[in-house]
Amino acid sequence: MSKKITLVVPEAPVPAAGATAEQRKLATGGLRLGILDNSKGNADHLLKFLVEGVKALVPVASVVSLRKGSVSLPAPREILDQLTAEADFVVSAMAD
Repeated sequence: MSKKITLVVPEAPVPAAGATAEQRKLATGGLRLGILDNSKGNADHLLKFLVEGVKALVPVASVVSLRKGSVSLPAPREILDQLTAEADFVVSAMAD
């Protein structure tokens, strides 16, 4: 006896790429890199290695590194605003 099995694949179609509303221009001295540490154990070590790797590949003008106060809560608006103002590109990481 054969039973019918229905598989549901919960994948949305890939959205079409659209033009961004605003293009940022990189600083002439290099990339302004933002780092957001989620305060999990070893995230700071992972991000340190990442910063070193980026600096080895591209010119970096500055690095702003901020840390969330709690792993389970989103970054406060003040942190996000500072990263927006001071960084061209932001990396957030978690580790254990």
